[in-house]
Amino acid sequence: MKTPNRHMLRCQISIKEFRGYMTIVYRYRNIHKNADGLGRWGLENTPQNQAWVPQEELFIEGICVTDIGTEFLNKVKQSYKIDRSCHILCQILMKDCKDPSLSSKFDEIWKKAYDEGRFHLLDVVLYHGTKDTCVIKLTYIALINTILHEFHDSFVSGHLSEDRKLERVKTFSWWPNRRKDVSDY
Repeated sequence: MKTPNRHMLRCQISIKEFRGYMTIVYRYRNIHKNADGLGRWGLENTPQNQAWVPQEELFIEGICVTDIGTEFLNKVKQSYKIDRSCHILCQILMKDCKDPSLSSKFDEIWKKAYDEGRFHLLDVVLYHGTKDTCVIKLTYIALINTILHEFHDSFVSGHLSEDRKLERVKTFSWWPNRRKDVSDY
């Protein structure tokens, strides 16, 4: 791409770091007849995309709190042994076998996420991954209440609205019926 001025060069350089993760598609508009903000749609990095780049490793970029206590992580690991679906899932992921017949042992919510390949096991902690996030999987109600307290009632949390509280919880943890639990809290 030839750059006619410095402004376009800066745009080109900033877009290069996202190459393989997005594709810019121009949609012709009758009103403006130029490439406005609505004319650019980022495409998902899937095999259907021509600029698809396979991701070889799972990126867990960080967790939204500065330090997770070992007591909390130990409680999370212990809760995996109590919950039947979670225990089965941990055993499957430790053996690294992708048997579709095993998903029949899960509840409906777990089955869908397992079939989509959203669960990952790292250091005996179960993570639930979506296309751009990877968060800790919680099962024990006391741990869920601890998270809800920290993101809503704690003096540093700011006592946020329901939507903002849900967005903060989404950055840290996942569990079935999360939206309902956040709204009930």
